[in-house]
Amino acid sequence: MYNLLKGKKGIIFGALDENSIAWKVAERAHEEGAKFVLTNAPIAMRMGGIKDLASKTNSEIIPADATSMDDLNNLVEKSMEILGGKIDFVLHSIGMSVNVRKGKHYTDSNYEFTTKGWDVSAVSFHKVMNVLYNKQAMNEWGSIVALTYMAAQRVFPDYNDMADNKAYLESIARSFGYFFGRDHKVRVNTISQSPTPTTAGQGVKGFDGFITYAEKMSPLGNATALECADYTISLFSDLTKKVTLQNLFHDGGFSNMGVSDSVMERFVEE
Repeated sequence: MYNLLKGKKGIIFGALDENSIAWKVAERAHEEGAKFVLTNAPIAMRMGGIKDLASKTNSEIIPADATSMDDLNNLVEKSMEILGGKIDFVLHSIGMSVNVRKGKHYTDSNYEFTTKGWDVSAVSFHKVMNVLYNKQAMNEWGSIVALTYMAAQRVFPDYNDMADNKAYLESIARSFGYFFGRDHKVRVNTISQSPTPTTAGQGVKGFDGFITYAEKMSPLGNATALECADYTISLFSDLTKKVTLQNLFHDGGFSNMGVSDSVMERFVEE
């Protein structure tokens, strides 16, 4: 490849299986010369094949609940020990809605479920950066990226409270990103990805129909998980050292579309 991450060290959250964007990012980071630690919640690790990914990328695994400050402190400390120094990049690829899983409509939310999903999907990003910032664990010009979705800005009815979670995630990226940039010269950005058939994504009601709609709306078509991984690698690299506090749409142009010819054709009478 291009050795874009040669000599760089990182932590990748959220790789579950081969459909995961985080999984693709790990594979691409390895190909570009990086060394990294893989992490996921203990329960998630039992569901996926992260051990296979670790073997393939010559990486170690440190289980961590991203909502637990104790787990995150342990993760960062052990990662620096394993990798032999400070961190250059971090991927936050974590999201979960109990309301979605339990089939609760947005207008009839279980607020205990809401709080859990908010903690896992958004507040965990603040906690991760809190630990990295206070331990001064990031190298200068390091890069932190979280994955989001356009439902943070637009209405997608069946995305439920995950839309709220993503909006909060994006706000955290900007707010914490200011302090990380000012104090430690670290970049913080979010990538707003096309609907992608990951394990989590396919749990959203009507996902198949929506991914087809997005494909027809986007002039370049939907971005795949692998293409998102490539974009993420560019944000981890030194080629994007002055890009920070941004929510970057990686969606084939969908986010700037009003309507497309192919969608209009479905509503025009013969």
